[in-house]
Amino acid sequence: MHIFPQLRKVERKYPNEVVVIGVHSPKFPAERETENLRAAIMRYGIEHPVVNDRDFRVWQAYAGRAWPTVYFIDPAGKVIGRHEGEISFQQLDHVVADMIAEFERKGLLTHQPLPTRLEKTLERESPLLFPGKVLADSRSQRLFIADSGHNLLIVTGFDGVIRESIGCGQPGFRDGDFATARFQAPQGMAIGDDVLYLADLENHAIRRIDFTTREVTTLAGTGEQAPHFHRGGPARGLPLNSPWDVALRDDTLYIAMAGFHQIWTLDLVAGIICPFAGTGHEGLEDGSREVAWFAQPSGLAMGPNELYVADAETSSIREVDLGASGQVRTIVGVGLFEFGDIDGTGDVVRLQHPLGVAWDEGVLLVADSYNNKVKRIDPRTRTSITFAGNGQPGDQDGLGPLARFREPSGVSIASGRLYVADTNNNLIRVVDLLNGAVGTLQLHSS
Repeated sequence: MHIFPQLRKVERKYPNEVVVIGVHSPKFPAERETENLRAAIMRYGIEHPVVNDRDFRVWQAYAGRAWPTVYFIDPAGKVIGRHEGEISFQQLDHVVADMIAEFERKGLLTHQPLPTRLEKTLERESPLLFPGKVLADSRSQRLFIADSGHNLLIVTGFDGVIRESIGCGQPGFRDGDFATARFQAPQGMAIGDDVLYLADLENHAIRRIDFTTREVTTLAGTGEQAPHFHRGGPARGLPLNSPWDVALRDDTLYIAMAGFHQIWTLDLVAGIICPFAGTGHEGLEDGSREVAWFAQPSGLAMGPNELYVADAETSSIREVDLGASGQVRTIVGVGLFEFGDIDGTGDVVRLQHPLGVAWDEGVLLVADSYNNKVKRIDPRTRTSITFAGNGQPGDQDGLGPLARFREPSGVSIASGRLYVADTNNNLIRVVDLLNGAVGTLQLHSS
């Protein structure tokens, strides 16, 4: 995900000299399905050809070793270089410019754009486009939807009546009033009084939405991705790295900093942001906050004295003690390459790339995204059961075992109901916590 914006800049600067070809060599079984890949291509605005290398044939032919890897291929089809890991636009631009100059001198460039056919964005009419997260606020009876694909925030009642939208809808990084502010792939939210805090994912920023002044301001981040790990400081002047979700307690905002594989905190009074838990190493290690490892934490939920984390790349649910012990422990999940769809207790449980978690009366509800399910997990007994969804992708309503989702990413609880951002269905689903019945929220204007 971090390399897409850099490639996009190259494509726009050299539209007639450079062809980008994406090769998708999937880690998770759900990522092998072409339809899921197609949805991801549309979700992230990819406009170059992509091959589904589901059996790793291209990976093996090119001796792939790391995600991501960039190969440089000359006009004659010969591999002339490669780069493993993330790379900045400046680095790419330097290499590409030199290559273009060399092959221009040799007369090997055609300066003709590659003919392509973009995938159709939507197969159905829907007000939403790949909603990433949802937040239900029982106090105000409002639902806040991160309409990620439209770069908007949508505010509705629990009845589905759309009260307003925030943002102009164009991707960008701009503060201002509700009509002119710009976001880029907004994700997780937290509410305090009449202020909404937002993880603005592709702007690598934390935004503040004030419903009294009706202004959007930036609390943390510069709009650019941090080029390297750092220890924090004054929040407004520091670049961040893919903040995916937020949770609020008192004057502290907890941030799932997915790109750094850490949990960070933002002191809302002092304006200071810094790492809170995790070393920055990618993996699953328990222990104190100073030694624990996470891997792309993407969902947060606040318990009585714990912070619960959907740790996506380890397919696990983690717990961070907010008290004196400061311990991190794994509730379910085993490691980076252990995943599946297995209910049970303890280390036998398997999830597949969970992205959302919500706490309710001592129980966790988890968006088990790549399994197309909602799981119910008891953090004390480490027991996980399927609460809703039969695992097959779809948009079918009904009682829990009959319902179908398509890569749900966000969950939030209010008034006895679980609200689900059903991302690849472009829908908000509603699950009755008493009987598990799943319905679809019909969004409409008043």
